[in-house]
Amino acid sequence: MARNDSPVASCPDCEERRTAEDPNEVVRFYRRHHAVTGHDVVWERPPSLPDLPPNADVEDAVAALGDPDAALGTVAAAASEWGWTVGETLDAVHDRRLTGALWEPRDDHVAVV
Repeated sequence: MARNDSPVASCPDCEERRTAEDPNEVVRFYRRHHAVTGHDVVWERPPSLPDLPPNADVEDAVAALGDPDAALGTVAAAASEWGWTVGETLDAVHDRRLTGALWEPRDDHVAVV
């Protein structure tokens, strides 16, 4: 992947930017940035993804990605097409995990139950 095509995320409040080679780097960026500033992070240039159903739920996004072990960063990038921030996506994933609809087969990856 050329550096110019790398995914980019930023904080709309303080304009800190992060270029990522791996979508989960954006999740780590969000966690660090949110812990220090309380700010959320949005995708400026998400990675290329398959078409997702419009206005679906995070559970539908995980299923539509077609990866049985989807990276949280990829799910957050998919949800950005609906206008969701990284924090909003992680909150939705957390809620779905609490209801048993999603599980985390390994760190920072989710799957539909």
